[in-house]
Amino acid sequence: MKRVVAALIWKNGKILICQRTRHQPMPLKWEFPGGKIEEGEQPRDALRRELDEELGITAVIGDEVARIRHDYPAGGSIELRFYDVREYSGELENRIFRDVVWADPARLPSYDFLEADLELVNGLAEGKIPQ
Repeated sequence: MKRVVAALIWKNGKILICQRTRHQPMPLKWEFPGGKIEEGEQPRDALRRELDEELGITAVIGDEVARIRHDYPAGGSIELRFYDVREYSGELENRIFRDVVWADPARLPSYDFLEADLELVNGLAEGKIPQ
């Protein structure tokens, strides 16, 4: 099973979402920034590393907000851990995505998210997950 971490980065009541490029697996889908946990790496350390690589920021990783296991129909399982990020240093810079957007949580379902993120997306949009 692939282990993945993702950040719920908040600013002024909005949350940062990112769109994959045409050349990535599941092209042009929206997701929360983050990535794979490397062998021997702790989840928070993996997320800190990924946010530096993808967005050029040094994040303060908060509480784990959700843990979701998803089995893709074509095969492959993923365990996603989502962490709250309320503080970071550095200028946010899009290094790998097609687009990055500060979105209103209520509007999240209007974006074409990765299947594994949909449960969390709906929870955020419905106010079931603290913002």
